[in-house]
Amino acid sequence: MASEQTEARPATAERRPELDAIRALVVVGLVFFHSALVFDAEDDFYVKNPETTGAIMIMAGFAVVWAMPILFLIAGLGSWHSMRKRGPGGFTVERLLRLGVPLVFATLTMIPIPQWLRLRAADPAYDESYPRFLLRFLDVHLDLADFPFILDGEHFETGHLWFVVLLLAFSLMLAAVVRLLAGRAAPTGDRIAAAVTRHRGLVLLPALPIAVVCALVGLEEAFAGWSRWAYLLFFLFGFLLAADGRHREVMRRDAVIAAVVGVAVFAAGMPLFLAVDEPFTEMTPLAMVARAFFGVAGWCWVTGILGLLDRRRRQRPSPDPAQPAQPPSRKARAYAYLGAAVLPLYILHQPIVVAVAYQVVRWDASIPVKYLAIVAASLALTVAAYDLLVRRTAVTRFLFGMRP
Repeated sequence: MASEQTEARPATAERRPELDAIRALVVVGLVFFHSALVFDAEDDFYVKNPETTGAIMIMAGFAVVWAMPILFLIAGLGSWHSMRKRGPGGFTVERLLRLGVPLVFATLTMIPIPQWLRLRAADPAYDESYPRFLLRFLDVHLDLADFPFILDGEHFETGHLWFVVLLLAFSLMLAAVVRLLAGRAAPTGDRIAAAVTRHRGLVLLPALPIAVVCALVGLEEAFAGWSRWAYLLFFLFGFLLAADGRHREVMRRDAVIAAVVGVAVFAAGMPLFLAVDEPFTEMTPLAMVARAFFGVAGWCWVTGILGLLDRRRRQRPSPDPAQPAQPPSRKARAYAYLGAAVLPLYILHQPIVVAVAYQVVRWDASIPVKYLAIVAASLALTVAAYDLLVRRTAVTRFLFGMRP
């Protein structure tokens, strides 16, 4: 019996619709989050409402702790299957096409829009055309100090595509490491999977290096409140978790433990976080402990969410193979639609939110009315832009990183 428990179980390439649903939920949630920044008293968002409030960041903390980390972990899961199918070389080409092409295209066309609108909102006399501003935006030079953000300029920024920059850099680094190791890490991975299977709670151990990075390196507010190197750990752990099917079973088994620990650590750490003047970067013992709690809570919430959703999915009865195949349900078609739409929606949403907010903040209305108007209009325009302008032609699908 013990040998059966420790036998390596290769992960399958089974499609997991709940992962597509989570990715879509996070991207749609970013519309609500970035719309809220228009009214936040602390954040220097592109367009600001005359009236602001300080309550937004406290409420956003409940999503910040898990939303972007779960995207990186899911990307790591998918990278393992892609690497297994294509090899390091093919994976590198695929990542350059699926991430590099939309990154370059969006940087040349859409990413400058929020910066341009910031200048127009700050100075009513500013009348520079967008094409002229675009030339100044693209006046850049190499600067390796902020790797992997190697381009710098007076007006240049990657904007919300920092996620794509990091994911592309992490993917290329991973391909190089996998090529270098060439399967030599397999025995170690098997021993880790066997140990995690035998002992409950060991799935939470990756929280420790994440906590160390958060405490000692600090957090970066521009990257949704996490360090870029903490994101790298989430990505790598996702890749390692996908390599053996036992990890998925353990995440389902220990999901409740992870969720309870995550809630408890978050509840204990949030007061510490709020008690520090500069919790993201301050190197006092209190600030470092608060960031460590934040890192632990992030890993626990991510594993708890994934495990609980997978549990729910496994409880549903499997289709009878003797029965004829049924056409995809409406829910399955919705998952397929959203799964393909995630990256284009992510690319499109922020320029649209900023453009809508640029108009709405001029209204003589309350914060709730303006907020709901920005969210509703931005969601409608983002989905319409994707459906009508992106997904219907081969050229636009290629430019936005979609498969043919």
